[in-house]
Amino acid sequence: MSAVGARRRARGRSAATPPGVRRYDLQAGPRTTRMEHVEFAYTGGMDDAAIAEKLSTAETGVLALASDSDAYAVPLAHYYDGAHLYFRVGSVAGSEKAAWLDDTATATYVLYGTEPTGDADELESWSVVARGPLRELDPDERERFDTAEINRRFSPIRVFDETVEDVEIALYELEIQSLTGRKTVSG
Repeated sequence: MSAVGARRRARGRSAATPPGVRRYDLQAGPRTTRMEHVEFAYTGGMDDAAIAEKLSTAETGVLALASDSDAYAVPLAHYYDGAHLYFRVGSVAGSEKAAWLDDTATATYVLYGTEPTGDADELESWSVVARGPLRELDPDERERFDTAEINRRFSPIRVFDETVEDVEIALYELEIQSLTGRKTVSG
């Protein structure tokens, strides 16, 4: 039995609570919840090798962009070569995504996932968060990524309601200033 499952059973989770459903006691007030009534899982930091492995094997994540007090997030494919984190971005003229990319001083990229455990009620989870400025690759850097290399390094691009001929491909690098990873651990 996993550590999360043991804590759930020790707290006497109702047999009527279906697997995967969490119960919360909201008696603490409108903005707070007492943790003794909230089901949870302990997490711990991932080492550099585990973070690099997730960046190298996960294909997609969510890139969060910001301008003033507004935020915009977009799912994207990425490529991590062990030192640099690249994004292949498709956009059309006047694209909202392109405007956000230009306006963002510091971006955050989040990858996350879950994996089943031996306990049907439990999942192991992990997340990696990379933060830093974004920059579009200049033409000399872009030469490294010909069409064959883009197809090899990135999952197929998703096109939404645009004419394929109108989509321009740009390559960006997130210049990593902070990189953290967390995963569930035994409590």
